[in-house]
Amino acid sequence: MELYPFSRLSAPANVLIMPGLQSANLSAKLLRELAGASVIGPMLVGMEKPVQIAPMTSIAPDVLTLAVLASAGVVG
Repeated sequence: MELYPFSRLSAPANVLIMPGLQSANLSAKLLRELAGASVIGPMLVGMEKPVQIAPMTSIAPDVLTLAVLASAGVVG
């Protein structure tokens, strides 16, 4: 918050943005293994309609989460 006094965030963000697919995959796998974190995505933003990509390794709860985000219009 000290670096960005204009920010409206009231707590630390829980979003990671990666510069490339390889670094994103590596970071997601590390976080999932080390922290037991949930990984949602990958997602494409800025499209006319919500777009989510379900990886081949997705399980039912992952697909459900993506469907809920798409129907709510949270992404896109």
